[in-house]
Amino acid sequence: MRGQIILSHGSDSSPDATKVSTLAALAESLGWRTHRPDYRDDDAHGYASCIAPRMARLRASIDATDMPPLLVGSSMGAFVSGLVSLDVSVAGLLLLATPSAIPGYANAFDLRRDVPTMLVHGWNDDVCPLVSVQSFAAQRKLPLLILDDDHRLLASMDTITAQFRLMLDRWATTA
Repeated sequence: MRGQIILSHGSDSSPDATKVSTLAALAESLGWRTHRPDYRDDDAHGYASCIAPRMARLRASIDATDMPPLLVGSSMGAFVSGLVSLDVSVAGLLLLATPSAIPGYANAFDLRRDVPTMLVHGWNDDVCPLVSVQSFAAQRKLPLLILDDDHRLLASMDTITAQFRLMLDRWATTA
């Protein structure tokens, strides 16, 4: 086993969502252990009110691992993964369609500066404006892969999967 990966789905989604399921299947085929927390009960509280329970659920998943995990998140899952990385040791982050803020939630998106991170976003994302993630990536000098896609990034799964495989290969050599 190469390590642990925790994949967090977006709002109005599930642990069986296309992105997290596809990436989990790839990771498992390469010898990684994966976990996909189910945030649907948390999401029933609304966008701003689901963040604290999602963070608690993600922290509990991290606490159940025997080594710092890699976190993969999509949209709200990316937002929460970044915030949790501020307080908990993680090996790396792959964040897809990341919102810079959630209306009604006091804190903007953030992450630990010493955690290897890759951001992926769509040029046509009408939910999480590209300009916000571009600004964040530029300030932090983080890699940002911008794809000709919308918020769901479903038309880009082959590219995202290939990028994820490269990341896993790189992480496997450092784990």
